[in-house]
Amino acid sequence: MKSPSLNQLQKELTTLDRQQIIDLCIKLAKYKKENKELLSYLLYDVNNESTYIENVKELIDSLFIEINRKTTYTTKKGLQKIVRNINRLLKYSGIRQTEVEIRIYFCKKMRSNRISLDSSPIIKNLYYREKDKINAALLKLHEDVQYDYKD
Repeated sequence: MKSPSLNQLQKELTTLDRQQIIDLCIKLAKYKKENKELLSYLLYDVNNESTYIENVKELIDSLFIEINRKTTYTTKKGLQKIVRNINRLLKYSGIRQTEVEIRIYFCKKMRSNRISLDSSPIIKNLYYREKDKINAALLKLHEDVQYDYKD
């Protein structure tokens, strides 16, 4: 079965009445957790990005508390879980400044929790990959904003 294009879906959605569109959105939200999260972002957080950033930072804080640091393996797995969550949540926003701020917060949090980068090459690569993503996102921002985040 071939999926229709976005243009075809958009044309079909314009033919539906308001209640049918609401029912479709509810059905999509029930189908997958990511759809529900995206819909809640679009409804509640799209107009207040600073609140969204604070909520994501709180989530990062709680995930850092949950990391089991007894072994390097469990620390690595906990950090990978945090990065997966960050990537998923940043996908909803799509705003580069939000991405930079959250990724910088993650790197600072790693440093403040004294997670040793030398203990595992995977942890080290994860940290430097995040730094590369920060630099790539910074290049796409306006020069004034880049200057603010350079430090």
